[in-house]
Amino acid sequence: MKTAVLYNSQLEKYSFGKGHPFGGDRFSVFFKFFKTRFCPYKDQLELIQPEPADDKMLELVHSRHYIQTIRSASGGKIVADIYRYASQDNLNPLTGYIPSGIEEGAKAIVGISLSSAELVAENRFEKAIGIGGGMHHAKPKFAEGFCFYNDIAICARRLKQKYNLERILILDTDAHAGNGTMEIFYNDPQVLFIDIHQDPRTIYPGTGFISEIGEGQGEGFTVNLPLSPGAGNQAYKYLFEEIIFPLGREFAPQAIIRYGGSDPHYLDTLTNLGLTLDGFKMIGEQVRIMSRELTADKSIDLLLSGYNLSVLPYAWSALIAGLLDLNIDLSGLKEESAPALDSGLSQARDMAGQLRKYLKKHWKCMNRN
Repeated sequence: MKTAVLYNSQLEKYSFGKGHPFGGDRFSVFFKFFKTRFCPYKDQLELIQPEPADDKMLELVHSRHYIQTIRSASGGKIVADIYRYASQDNLNPLTGYIPSGIEEGAKAIVGISLSSAELVAENRFEKAIGIGGGMHHAKPKFAEGFCFYNDIAICARRLKQKYNLERILILDTDAHAGNGTMEIFYNDPQVLFIDIHQDPRTIYPGTGFISEIGEGQGEGFTVNLPLSPGAGNQAYKYLFEEIIFPLGREFAPQAIIRYGGSDPHYLDTLTNLGLTLDGFKMIGEQVRIMSRELTADKSIDLLLSGYNLSVLPYAWSALIAGLLDLNIDLSGLKEESAPALDSGLSQARDMAGQLRKYLKKHWKCMNRN
């Protein structure tokens, strides 16, 4: 069966302007690279251009007033109390306003992620790769961390609402903790949210500690895996083997949504998690193995983050190569200064040991020394 690859040129409207680390050119840079490097496998891929999401879908997570405010501000209206709805980093640094037209790009992102989830849920494709998904900092009534609409949360809510799914595994491999997604599902036992990210004491948004495990009925269903700067490939592999796979097997998800882009790469300009291209391919491979074992080979994969455009197309492609088991040509990116592969392994082991203490009363697989 072919893999669906979802893309919409409207993504390029999702840009914060000159001087901001997030530009819409990331999408065209990747797509140009993708068309060249994946050409040998074009018969295995089907390119799909979905429609932007409508307000009904946005309102699965966001308030109507918030949506209308962001839309008006993106359309040029001056919103005097804009900081009630968006943080400083979500404004154009040159104008101090919500970037013109960015809300249209945000709806395109949500449309791509929603369509990716629906294509898999309806068995039209085993795997779907959404270019542009992963706005994990957005909250129901507040935009931050370069994110306006939380497409991941909208996807999960849609899968629960339309397809009656009761167990959804969300795996966040972005270098920053997904504070918006975590907050939305913090009380929800139907969503197992697992988040690998850089130590929150060293990076935005300052959340994602191992003690944050959910509350109420959702206690134990939020799992944060903070890693020290420069952690490296082996630390990630260890966490897949010792934490993510055991939890996944016990939870038995009906769907897996993974998201995250190139920012864990050691050459990224905003983060420092020490991954190389081999590490990104390994993440894709682990998700492929997990989806095959737990969900009959179905997965939803979303790509968005990364702040070094020289690295981004290579790392995104490495993730896809691992996910689809393809031998993609990834030559061209020099990684001579890569950190030691096991630089953060000891910290990962210690962190996992402490995490088990918080989770052991909720999960049988966490009852080990």
